[in-house]
Amino acid sequence: MGNGHHYYDLCCKHKGKVVTIHDRSGKVYTGRIMHVDHQNVWLEPVRSGAGGFGFGWGWGWGGLWFPVALAAIGGFALGAAFFWW
Repeated sequence: MGNGHHYYDLCCKHKGKVVTIHDRSGKVYTGRIMHVDHQNVWLEPVRSGAGGFGFGWGWGWGGLWFPVALAAIGGFALGAAFFWW
């Protein structure tokens, strides 16, 4: 089972919740999980004191969403907890 598959399941489980994702290159993304496919998790931006949103802005069903590649995720935070996989 690849790392991307693990994050696919994790993101599906937490759809609709605000998360912070750290990718393998050090970028930080904060947003509400709006959609998950087998390549990307799509986040709706939320205000955050740190980090950036990176590349790939696009319109989703509910507004402006941006993708984060599942294979690039190095860490996933829900609430105050942070998990490295």
